[in-house]
Amino acid sequence: MAPKTPSGFTPSGKPYQPGGKHPHAEKMAAMLAAVGVDTPEGLAELLDAVDGGEELSAFDPTAELVALFQREVEAEMVEPAILLPADLFLDTAGEDIRRRLFLTSDAEGRELCLRPDFTIPICRHYLETGDPGREAALGYFGPVFRQRSGESAEFLQAGIELFGNEDRAASDADVLALAHEAANLFAVDAPQVKIGDEGLFLALLDGLGLAAPLRRRLRGLYGTPERLLATIRRLAEGTDGADAVRHAGILGALAGSKPAEAKALVEDLLGLAGIATVGGRSVHEIAERFLERAALASEGGLTREAGDVLTRYLAIACSPERAVDALDAFQAEVGIDMHAALDLFARRNDAFRDCGIELDRPTFRADFGRNLDYYTGFVFEMRDADRADDRPVIGGGRYDGLIQRLGSPKPVAACGFSMWLDRLGIAGYGQELGERG
Repeated sequence: MAPKTPSGFTPSGKPYQPGGKHPHAEKMAAMLAAVGVDTPEGLAELLDAVDGGEELSAFDPTAELVALFQREVEAEMVEPAILLPADLFLDTAGEDIRRRLFLTSDAEGRELCLRPDFTIPICRHYLETGDPGREAALGYFGPVFRQRSGESAEFLQAGIELFGNEDRAASDADVLALAHEAANLFAVDAPQVKIGDEGLFLALLDGLGLAAPLRRRLRGLYGTPERLLATIRRLAEGTDGADAVRHAGILGALAGSKPAEAKALVEDLLGLAGIATVGGRSVHEIAERFLERAALASEGGLTREAGDVLTRYLAIACSPERAVDALDAFQAEVGIDMHAALDLFARRNDAFRDCGIELDRPTFRADFGRNLDYYTGFVFEMRDADRADDRPVIGGGRYDGLIQRLGSPKPVAACGFSMWLDRLGIAGYGQELGERG
């Protein structure tokens, strides 16, 4: 990515060029000479005396991060509202975010939540401020609120979202390269990088010809490997039928009804029982789940053969460079055409090389996804080897369908990443690494 002129501020002067003339440098040198300072050692002694002997540090990684976004991709920095409509996240973010929301309501009874994530409101901002499909780079830095085990529920995030670049391989590589640069600002020089590709998994589901409800169910579990494999095993072995037998009456009735009528019936039953939400799901979402179960019961489940194919795919793990051959061999062995998704994977590898990313260092895992419903393709996470836990410090990927789900008349190419600044040593605004508020 070539450096570009930052947007959103006016530079104070031309950048300093070693060996060249610079008006600010010449003026400063003259001022120092007037007080007898004409060597670096003399300047260091003067600064030490002025500072009372304490070590000086002017490096603020968060300010450098904003400058990086503006310099590299001409990012416009955006800060969405902290209090947002809850359905914005309930409809698009998935189970993981839903169960960790901080919910409230306004005077009219509308359900609201504290901002748990930046990507979705940033996408809404993009959609509301111009034509969908235009190229744009939107950055952010601020607090989010999400229930977390063993960590503060209020923490700082920063990140970047890139929209409208139809060269998906190049854009994915730009995002990963920018994430590496961002990590370096926080002294994470050699992050452990894990890569996945939801596009490959979706291509496999399509090739297996699964019923739509089953496809939705498996896709919804992608990103939680243990639950996904357990569900595949249960469905393939036919041990998922106990619940279906217990609810055979209502599932049979729903399967024979029109979708709108069936949904209304379930919503009425839940309303009579006084149930408004369960586990963060609305009555409407619960009705959708009942319809999905009814469709699975009527259309059949997962064959053992399909379960074996899925299990074999999810076991693939190697470097991105070796993954191309491994995935090509897999599709040939199982007789499923995944060429379009695999071609994008290979072109992305080429784009990684163009950005200077070594392909033998990251790990590709076929079972790796990010447990947010809006991802559609390339995903990644970075970890700091110096951290005792296994929590990621940066994560992101591609979500081409999200803008359309928020109201765009067409899909928009989009990808980006978020940074957990508290896990990178920044617990508050304007802090240096390691400080505590």
